[in-house]
Amino acid sequence: MANIKSLFVTRLYHAQLSEFGTPVDADELEASCYSIAEDDEAGQEWCEKEGYPGYTSYASLTDLPWRFPIFQQIVDSLDQHVAAFAEDLEFDLADRKLVLEDLWINILPEGGTHSSHLHPHSVISGTTYVSMPDGASALKLEDPRSGRLMAAPPRKQNAREELRTFVYVAPKVGDVLLWESWLRHEVPMNMAEDERISVSFNYKWE
Repeated sequence: MANIKSLFVTRLYHAQLSEFGTPVDADELEASCYSIAEDDEAGQEWCEKEGYPGYTSYASLTDLPWRFPIFQQIVDSLDQHVAAFAEDLEFDLADRKLVLEDLWINILPEGGTHSSHLHPHSVISGTTYVSMPDGASALKLEDPRSGRLMAAPPRKQNAREELRTFVYVAPKVGDVLLWESWLRHEVPMNMAEDERISVSFNYKWE
């Protein structure tokens, strides 16, 4: 009998943010995101210049946990989630650790997208979800081997999840998703009339 097994697995961590630390007040977090977006003129200008739909604080603010205690509360929980994921990945961190590198807000309006990308120079990346109205985009994850598939035929529509070229994950408010930073991902078009709000982050090894 043939022995068929999976090699070089790609892991995805999916949990409720509230599993670690003090639960975050969802209404306060959403209000904080909007307040920051309204006041962040540098971020607004960057989004307009780069053609970024909606708003992101990625290129303008580096101190959200200092500005709003609720973001420090998020980081306190994320530190524990990332540690749990690193243990699952069986990283040998030696006498070093994974620490937060950056954290930013994303507000995606109806029709907005975030094209396929990865996060160079980081180890773990992820997102926690603040507002996910009906019709809001799922997260699309791409098989990291896609550039090497060459002449391979397409997968069947009902192929096992671990064999698909693309996997879509539909998170709920309060969820946190973590993946290794080399994993290419995107946010397809937001089909909801309301805005899709999330907080994304990177962790580095130091």
